Amino acid sequence: MKITLIPQRRDDTLEVSAQGDALTVNGKSFDFTQLPEGATLPANAIDSDWFCGPVERINGELHIQLLLPHGPNPVDAVAYPAPILVSEDGPVELPKNPEPDIDDESGVLTA
Repeated sequence: MKITLIPQRRDDTLEVSAQGDALTVNGKSFDFTQLPEGATLPANAIDSDWFCGPVERINGELHIQLLLPHGPNPVDAVAYPAPILVSEDGPVELPKNPEPDIDDESGVLTA
C-alpha cells in the first residue's frame, strides 16, 4: 500500500493503521479488498473527508491519498511529506512536528 499525504493547515489529528487492504482512519475502517486491479474509487465515493484523491489498485498495490493535518509552522517532513509504503499491518507512522521541550523547573519552552 502506498499512501501519499497531502498537508493541510488544520487543528485536528490523524491516526492511521493498516490491516491487509483495509485502512483504519481515526477509528473508522475502510476495506479496499474488493477493489480490482486497475480500478479507481473516487474520493467522493468514500465516506470520509480524510481521503483527498482516488483510491487505486496499480500492479496489485493500493494507492491512497490522505490529508495530513498540521499546525502553524510545520517542519519540512510535515510540509513536504514523502509517500509512505506500508508493508506490514499495524499503526502507520505519520510525519509530525517534534514536541517542544519545556524545562521542568522553570516551565519555559526551550526548543
